[in-house]
Order: sequence, then C-alpha cells, then structure tokens
Amino acid sequence: MSERRRVVITGMGLVSPLGHQVDQFWERLIASESGIRPIELFDTTEFDVKFGGECTDFTPEPVVDKRSAKRLDRFAQMAIVAAHSAWMQCGLADGGLVDPTRFGVITGTGIGGISELEEQHKRLIEKGPSKVSAFTIPKLMSNAASGNISIMLGACGPSTAVGTACASATNAMGDAMHAIRRGDVDVVISGGSEAALTPLGMSAFASMKALSTRNDDPKRASRPFDKDRDGFVMGEGAGMVVLEEYEHAKKRGANILCELLGFGTSADAYHITQPQEAGIGASAAMRFAVQDARINLDDVDYINAHGTSTPLGDIAETLAIKKVFGAHAKKVAISSTKSAVGHLLGASGGVELVASIQALRNGVIPPTINLENQDDACDLNYTPLTAQDARVDIALSNSFGFGGHNACVIIGRIK
Repeated sequence: MSERRRVVITGMGLVSPLGHQVDQFWERLIASESGIRPIELFDTTEFDVKFGGECTDFTPEPVVDKRSAKRLDRFAQMAIVAAHSAWMQCGLADGGLVDPTRFGVITGTGIGGISELEEQHKRLIEKGPSKVSAFTIPKLMSNAASGNISIMLGACGPSTAVGTACASATNAMGDAMHAIRRGDVDVVISGGSEAALTPLGMSAFASMKALSTRNDDPKRASRPFDKDRDGFVMGEGAGMVVLEEYEHAKKRGANILCELLGFGTSADAYHITQPQEAGIGASAAMRFAVQDARINLDDVDYINAHGTSTPLGDIAETLAIKKVFGAHAKKVAISSTKSAVGHLLGASGGVELVASIQALRNGVIPPTINLENQDDACDLNYTPLTAQDARVDIALSNSFGFGGHNACVIIGRIK
C-alpha cells in the first residue's frame, strides 16, 4: 500500500444539551443523564411537540462579544464557541505554528440560520420590506459558521460549508480529512452546528410525523432501538474538532487525541426522507470507511450509531451493521448517544465524534438510555441503560441524513 499523509485530532469542543465543556458533557453522558427538557426558547402552547434537546444556558460570550453576537444566528454562535474550545485545546492558539494559507475550515449544517429567517419574515409581513435587517443574508446563510470561524482564527486555506442534512458534520470531517491527505492543508477545523429548535423547525418536523410526542415524559422520549420508540427528539448544538497532519502535530509536540483512520460515504438513491429499508446505502458507507481505514472488520470495538429512535431508521441501521460486520456484529459494542441529547441534525456527527473520542480515550462505552424494551428486530448489543467499561482501540461513527446521504468516520488510538 502506498504511503499517505496521516490525519490526527488534536482538539475538540462542543455545545450540547448536556453541557458546553467536553468533560461536563462526558460525565453526564456516561451517568445516563438526559438533556431533553420542555422548550423554553418559544411558547409551545399550540404545538404538538413541546420538548427537545435545548441548550438552555448557552451564551456566545465571552468568545463573541454582545455586538458581534447580534450579527450571528444561533447556529453560527454555537459553531464559533465549539470551534474556539477545540482551538484552545489543540495548542495552536499562540500563533506562528501553522501557515495561515494551509489552515482551513470545513463545517456542516443541515438547515442553517432558520431563526433569522423566521424573524425577518415576520418583520417583512408586519412592518414591510424596509424593516428587513441588512444582516439577514449573512446570518442565515449556511456558510456563516465556516466564514466566521475562518475570520476569527485567521484561517486562509479552504473554507467551505457542507449541507447533507443529518450527515453534514460527518461529511464535512471527511472532506477535511481528504484535504489534509491530499496535501492541500496541514490543519482544518471541522464539524457541524445546528439550531433548529424554532417554531418553524419544530412545527415542520412535527407535521412530517417524524418527532416523538411523549410530552408527558420528555426525558424518556428518545429511545433508540426500543419497541416503544415513536420518533426522534429535536436537539441543538455544535461539535468541532481540529484535524491535523500527523507529522505537523508531532513536530510541534501536540497532545494527539486519536487518529482519523477512514471515511466512507454513499447515497441510498431511494427516498427523500425514508432510509432504504435493508440498509444498503448505510452498509456501503460503513464498508467504504473500513476499507479506507485499512483495518479488518473485527478491529472495530465500538459503533456510535446514528440511532435516531425512529421506527424505520433503527431497523435499517441494525440490518446495515449486520450486513457489513457479519458475526462480529453481535460482539461489537454499539450505542446511540442521541438517547441523551436528541437528534442535533447537521451537528450530530460532530458531537457524536467527540463522544466516540472520549469512549476511546476513557475505555467506556456510553449508554443508550431509555432502552428498556428492546425491539426484536434490533437484536444487537446497544449498551442499554448504563455505560460499560471496555477497551476501545477503534471506533466507527455513523451519520445518515434526509436525501439518502450516508457518512461514516473511523478513529483509532495513535500508534
């Protein structure tokens, strides 16, 4: 096999319903806590669904000052805060350690600045076109996160935005890995952000009958692979990592968290919102990721499942895992961290990669909470209810999105 540039992760940061520091998020996650709660961002009196994975105590300060924050949609604010945390951890913040022209930003979002869109549409209807804000477009555009992060950090390399629904963050990180492998850049900040807990976002997903309606018990509403699941729970947040070429990181004495070994992507080419029932596209993405990582199937110790708590999706993913891993599917540890934070849409892959990195570094499989009555069609080891101690050398993280987009990344201990 030919030599290729290795890609490692040297920093990570997040904003999540379980906290906005990685350690806090991880402690609450493995303690089987839930970040799902009644929505406070807007009045839900007339809504069929009244709860979600809301980041109730989020503020962009002090990373972003009040004046600048007003020019950013919530999804971009979260992206910037998560990116700043990752940047501070990676050890490059002192400057002079990376060529700005070889430093990129590639982020994903499924929806972008929907809050700003709603606010300005209301102004247009109620007050007329002259009252629409001049900052509307810069706030709602999907590349606002990447653009503002690159400005904040002086990243003059490629700066792009990926929009593949709930696969966005993982696709973005795969693109970033390839950019480093090709030699285009040495460092990339990548991941995803989403803030679609808005009146339009919630009502639109509810109209599709995609959401759980367990208003009487929100914390138990997200229950992937459980017989009583009735839809996903909307969440918000951001997850960002610093990807770096191995020799670049090694030369400066960086604290390397793990290696990004492989990436795989595919399309179902089946239905705009429903997964292909046999999981054919999902299995292809996982298989491509394993091949790209140059590992054996039984090397995978942990799978952070897409696991959205939808009737069709959880079964399709189970079938896909069995199709790819065969007998090893029964042995590998699997969990869905969406059970604790909900579905963060375009941000989910970023936050879930952080959880996977923590699983690898701490030797703990995070639980699938609320998995009390496992679906007979979902017959694998989903780490129900409580975290489990286990050595993790290699982990796979799955992300599947509306449009039939599938994306998977594989990380491993540095060797």
